Amino acid sequence: MLVPTFNRKDVLKKAIEAYLGQSALKEVAEILIIDDGSTDGTDALVAEAARSSPVPIRYYRQANRGQAAARNVGIREARSELVLFTDDDIIPALDLVDQHLRSHERHAEPHFAVLGYVTWATEVRATPFMRWLGLDGPLFAYAHFAGRTDLDFRAFYTCNLSLKTDFLRKNGMFDEDFKGYGWEDTELGYRLERKGLRLLYNPAALAYHYKFVSFAEACRRAQEVAFALPVFEKKEAAAYLKELDSRTSVKRGFRRRLRSVIVPVLSPFKFLVDSRVPLPWAFYLVLYSQATSMSRKVQVQVSDGRPNP
Repeated sequence: MLVPTFNRKDVLKKAIEAYLGQSALKEVAEILIIDDGSTDGTDALVAEAARSSPVPIRYYRQANRGQAAARNVGIREARSELVLFTDDDIIPALDLVDQHLRSHERHAEPHFAVLGYVTWATEVRATPFMRWLGLDGPLFAYAHFAGRTDLDFRAFYTCNLSLKTDFLRKNGMFDEDFKGYGWEDTELGYRLERKGLRLLYNPAALAYHYKFVSFAEACRRAQEVAFALPVFEKKEAAAYLKELDSRTSVKRGFRRRLRSVIVPVLSPFKFLVDSRVPLPWAFYLVLYSQATSMSRKVQVQVSDGRPNP
């Protein structure tokens, strides 16, 4: 597996321990940790873990250049036939590796990739807003994958995604024009799909997101994505997404007008967003869209094909 990391040594330690506890540990060829310039002692943590690990843990460090560059280091250095992309705050279930391997055994052709399911770790005590964020919001849209086996490039989530290494090297690496967070996954997924990639969904390949996300944090992440948007807009993938988006422009216009009416009504109840009180998903969608609309020039849903309101 390939794990880019930046200043998250405590949760990275949990992730490494969980990978070393995999039911299919004998099938794990290596764990690659790509440190994107951490200053919190990540290097010492990984060195300690490597000394006692039954599988090779290889550590690479680069100046802070972003996730795209970090993952490319891992792709170039990987020695295994499969690459499992994950993040430093993603904790695998006991059989995550086994589930990915089973999927690839059933689909051994080089152009098949596998997306697993990510939900919130129990320990973070996810709020209803967070559940929306991960199921039907801007983070992930897993609620729309139920019953589906084939997904398109908009579900190219590198938090829990495996591909054949040779196919990846021959057909595309991450675009290092992306220096921060946002759009780099989608852009690569688009290019790989044009090269024949088939993205399969295996919800049994389960992992847990070990992070608490408040409404304010979600809006801050939206700003980071917005900073990457000018880079994305220069890519072919952006033109294709805009074409898809234009097909529903009438519906989007209606939703914007409806939002302008609803927001003043809902705003007094904004304090409930981070509460434990479950609210309709439309409530979170409207307030989140309003709070982040000024930071985005173009807004498209990259996870399931639905344009954002």
